[in-house]
Amino acid sequence: MNTTALIVVDVQNGFCHPDGSLPTLGMPLADVDRAVTQSAAAVAQARELGIPVVFTRHVYRPGRADEGASLIGMVGNRLADVGGLAAGSWDGDVVDELGWTSEDLTVDKVRFDAFLWTSLDPLLRGLGVDQLLVCGVVTNICVESTVRAAFMRDYRVTVIGDACAAQTPRLHDIGLEVMGGIGLAEVVSLADGYRIGGLSEVAA
Repeated sequence: MNTTALIVVDVQNGFCHPDGSLPTLGMPLADVDRAVTQSAAAVAQARELGIPVVFTRHVYRPGRADEGASLIGMVGNRLADVGGLAAGSWDGDVVDELGWTSEDLTVDKVRFDAFLWTSLDPLLRGLGVDQLLVCGVVTNICVESTVRAAFMRDYRVTVIGDACAAQTPRLHDIGLEVMGGIGLAEVVSLADGYRIGGLSEVAA
């Protein structure tokens, strides 16, 4: 049974495609092309090794009643005006570069933390997973929130830093520094030669 899974956090058109809702609203991610390319490489490596890949999508139901007051206060009203991150929409879909299909393991969420009010934890437990590789967006928001939640559930976490992106390079770097600096996760880079098959050696 697998002990490792790759979690791909919110690599969706709404965040990562130039025509997506967040870039359209003036909130593009810095170095997002690199993050998408490296996330695709991570997915390919995991699939080659038979490691489960779990995609998360941040999406809202029609009417957006599940969006919540805190997120509406941040950007939700503007996002709703353009139909951003709507469930079942192109904006809410995983970007094409990752080769996602409806057959893939996919967890939809409405909060930054991919474990909160979702089936992610029972899914991973059912797969026999206790080590996680994490990549995606946004580094200092949904990625970091998910990594913190994973750490508190006793998963050993490795973050693929160059497969993540944030609104600015500084916010990206701060997110990685926080996660690595306080021991929530080991931070690695595909560009520096890390390969997914080496997780057990790196994390040991």
